[in-house]
Amino acid sequence: MKQLEIEWRHLEKDGRTCDRCGDTGLELRSAVSALKHSLNEAGWEIVFKETFLTEEQIPDSNMILLNGIPIEEILPQAKKSESCCVSCKDLLGTSILCRAIEREGIIYETIPSAMIREAVKRYIDHHQS
Repeated sequence: MKQLEIEWRHLEKDGRTCDRCGDTGLELRSAVSALKHSLNEAGWEIVFKETFLTEEQIPDSNMILLNGIPIEEILPQAKKSESCCVSCKDLLGTSILCRAIEREGIIYETIPSAMIREAVKRYIDHHQS
């Protein structure tokens, strides 16, 4: 069986994360739950990994990787973006630009479950051999 490690990197401070990362986490868990059975039938095991980051690692926060590859590198017309995160400002006490994904002119601060599922499908299709 092949293994697909889905890693979610996000800020954690005093047991909390920002709203953006928290919402991405909910979307990611929904995607993983929806995909687990079908991927298992296709010979793939999903391993979910959550990596907690510090304030100094903010540029890597709100990142989802599939076997080490950021999903924006897998999805067509997608790229890393940044925008001001009010929730991080509340959490850290300073203005922060947080990671987002821009795709087809739309900035996604929370990474939607549908986008995550699409990235997984593209990754699996590309690595079926």
